[in-house]
Parts: sequence; C-alpha cells; structure tokens
Amino acid sequence: MEVNTKNIFKAFFKIGAILLGGGYVIVPVMKTELVEKRNWLKEEEIYDYLCVSQCLPGIIAVNMSVLTGYKLLRFKGAVTALFAMSLSPFLSIVLIANIMSNILSIPFMEGLFWGINLSVIILIYLTVKEIWKKSLIDVFTYFWFFLILVLSVFKTSPVVLILSSILLGFFIQLIKEKKDA
Repeated sequence: MEVNTKNIFKAFFKIGAILLGGGYVIVPVMKTELVEKRNWLKEEEIYDYLCVSQCLPGIIAVNMSVLTGYKLLRFKGAVTALFAMSLSPFLSIVLIANIMSNILSIPFMEGLFWGINLSVIILIYLTVKEIWKKSLIDVFTYFWFFLILVLSVFKTSPVVLILSSILLGFFIQLIKEKKDA
C-alpha cells in the first residue's frame, strides 16, 4: 500500500481505535497492521521502536507512532501518525466520560471490563514472548537479563539499568563492527 499522509492517518487512527491498554499492547497490533497488512515496516523495526519509546518520556504507543511516521514520511508522517494515534482515544474518552457514571453501575459492564483487563494481560504476554525470542539469544544476553532483573529487585534505579544496557549494547556493536572490518 502506498505511503502517504492519508494512508498513515487511516492506519494509525485504526491502531489507536482498537488499542486497549497501551505500551506493550501496541506491538502485536502494529505488527499486524504495519508489517503484515501494509508491508511498511520490518518486524525488527517495531521492536527497535518499542525499545527507544520506552526510554523516551511520554506514552509508549504515541512515541512508537511518531517514530514510525517519521520513518515512513519524515516530519509530515510523524505529525500525521501522532495526530491519528491520539485522535481516536481522545474521542473515545470524551464519549465515555459523558456516560461513565451510568455504565459502571451495570453488572454486565463490570464483567466486560474484567474481560478487557484479561485481554490486555494476554496482549502484554504475547509481546513479552516475541521480544524474549528476539532479545535473549545467547548465554550472555540471558546473563545480562537476569543481572538486570536481580538489580531491579534490589531497587536499582531504572535509569541506571536502562543506561547501562544502552551503553553495553553500544559497545557490543562497536566490537562486532571492528571484528567484521
């Protein structure tokens, strides 16, 4: 499918409209819409954008849409993706806020929200499973993962953990490039 602002708007409005949860939940939705259906991205790019988006301030799904839009159509694509991704949840919130007090008192709706919460957990699990397969590939990556996990249990700052992982990845890439040269 052709990459233009109209198609970017349609794709990200749709993603924003069906996205329940946020953050990690966007990965399978973006993979289906942008890799499989539209062939605009490679699967690895989505995981890269997720990693970068987690390190940036703001909402992960919005950050990912901006990065993707920028890759597709530079500044116009980033602005279009940002607007489209934000518009459908905004409209939903405005609509739901007007009728929320009546909805929450209905037992059926309590059950519906319980089911939605479970579906979000399932989507997060699927994302973690995919990232696990792509990221933990050898003994060293398993070692680093468990080291970071242990350090996080002992309340090490997430900023320190993220920055140390970024630096480690940078140095590993430098070493690989020097070996290949």
